[in-house]
Amino acid sequence: MNKIVLVTNEPPPYRVPVFDRIAKSEGARFHVVFCCRREPNRQWNLPAFEFRHTFLKERIFTRNGRYIHNNPDIIPALRRLKPDVVINDGMNPTHIYAFLYAAVRGIPHVPLTDGTDVSEASFGFLHVGVRKVVYRRSTCFVAASQGGIRLFERYGVPRSRCYLSPLCADNDAYRNVGHSTNRPYDLVFTGRMVDAKNPSFALQVASGVSRRLGRRTKILFIGSGPLDDALRAQAAELGDDVEATFAGFARQEELPALYASGKVFLFPTAADVWGVVANEACAAGLPVIVSPFAGAAGELVVDGVNGYVLNLDVQSWADHAAALLGDGGLWHRFSDASLRSVSPYSFDNAAAGILDAANKAVEISRNGAASNLPLAP
Repeated sequence: MNKIVLVTNEPPPYRVPVFDRIAKSEGARFHVVFCCRREPNRQWNLPAFEFRHTFLKERIFTRNGRYIHNNPDIIPALRRLKPDVVINDGMNPTHIYAFLYAAVRGIPHVPLTDGTDVSEASFGFLHVGVRKVVYRRSTCFVAASQGGIRLFERYGVPRSRCYLSPLCADNDAYRNVGHSTNRPYDLVFTGRMVDAKNPSFALQVASGVSRRLGRRTKILFIGSGPLDDALRAQAAELGDDVEATFAGFARQEELPALYASGKVFLFPTAADVWGVVANEACAAGLPVIVSPFAGAAGELVVDGVNGYVLNLDVQSWADHAAALLGDGGLWHRFSDASLRSVSPYSFDNAAAGILDAANKAVEISRNGAASNLPLAP
């Protein structure tokens, strides 16, 4: 029975069910080491954990708005846990300590990334150099998307060593709510109310849709953040065209019904390595309009099939949203396609990808095969 230890920053709600499934699988003992209980900007509500876990002493500093974890106590934690394989889902100092522990002990190491060839395209010399060192001394690799696999391949990793563990939502929870055609909101936006998520852009799109359909547009905002007051003020100015409802921060169990109350999902992000909100929208049967800056664009959301992938141009978004709202047949085709598209993005498949990579890494190591890869310089 392989002892698998996964090192991660914090417990995200979309990974906890995946960890639960790995822990219940046969042939593996699974333990997750968290650098902290919750990063300061998170409002996640989490279910009870059904897997073994350890919380390290929190040692966090910020750089360029990002939280950096520097927990050297990962070393004694790994000594105590005695893993057969170490999985790291980041490149914080804590992850580097765990990688070095594995390298010194001759334990196979598996990187797990949510990043993509696009999200890491602008990384500088230091970030790229660290990844080259880590990837050369790693055995198998796990990506959350095809973009992540392309990222590994860019470093010379053969596809045969890459495994997929998709980011996903609880599809069953959204399916069980049902998909009534009686949806009071034309548009739905979900996310933190910050500039990078572009909630103001969504309001402008709603206003443009109103002019095209010749009626007020109803839009639902789910989430909260520093732009709350400014967004409400903007909505008031557009009151003749737009009826905006602000649900605020919503708990996981509240989300399926909220999504099911809308018709078209707007995801105008400026940068998202994936965007689990797109999974939630698809699972609720919504067509999705997404910017090309989300990893889900082109994979989960396919242009012209279950949504549109559009540059951040208000007029274009308003045209396509109005077309979906004004054509019932088109909306139903896209809605059905969203349900089909999201089906493979399941907790079971995500767990299988991590477990298969970990077990293969141990097998390679025990068979005496070359664990380290002669990657591209």
